[in-house]
Amino acid sequence: MHDLTQRQVEILRNLIEEYIETAEPVGSETLEKKHNLSASPATIRNEMVKLTKLGYIKKPHASAGRVPTPTGIKFYVKQLMTEKQPSIAEEVAVKEKVWNLREQEQRFLKEVTKSLADKTKALALAVTKNGDTYCSGYANILEMPEFFDIDVTKNLLSAIDEFGYFDEIFSKTFGDEDVHILLGEDLGPKLQGPYGFVFTRYETPMHLSGEIGVLGPSRLNYTYIIPTVRYYGNLIEEVAKGW
Repeated sequence: MHDLTQRQVEILRNLIEEYIETAEPVGSETLEKKHNLSASPATIRNEMVKLTKLGYIKKPHASAGRVPTPTGIKFYVKQLMTEKQPSIAEEVAVKEKVWNLREQEQRFLKEVTKSLADKTKALALAVTKNGDTYCSGYANILEMPEFFDIDVTKNLLSAIDEFGYFDEIFSKTFGDEDVHILLGEDLGPKLQGPYGFVFTRYETPMHLSGEIGVLGPSRLNYTYIIPTVRYYGNLIEEVAKGW
């Protein structure tokens, strides 16, 4: 990883957060006007050129602005971002909603997946090692600008429908992180585009294991989604003690 100056770090942070919020390429004038960077648009523009050469941001076709690359987003998540934990009230409400289903594995996982989709406003996916797949939140992605492109949406739905597609992705994902962030090439041949996937693994006391996570655009609201996915993984392990 390259050593970035403090100015470059601040430009990258604000550019990524602006992109997550707007889904639009971000230009130097926008950064200068909306964020206190103590630099002129020309200086910011020069730093953005350097960040582009380093692989943290890129210039989309026919756009004056920049968007983050998978490298830039992963750097932001690991080094710059502050997680926004779900409130105690939110956690209690989720647990109360699914508690009475704790002895019914399939209904429990179906409800947990729906709850995760509702909380994150994205597409939630849960997969068990037994081959069961639960998915909820299809309508959520249709409200995101990236999925106004029919081919982007078709590719995602095709990957979900393909038996074993995500199993192969999970099998190739390693690391000590309790929550994994997959972007770009991480997501296999069908999802080479503006996609992001945040997931965690779970294992119940009776050794039922699997993954649960959130699919959407690469500009997912990581500050909230990462701790939320972590909570849902822990919830499965805590509640499903009889599995």
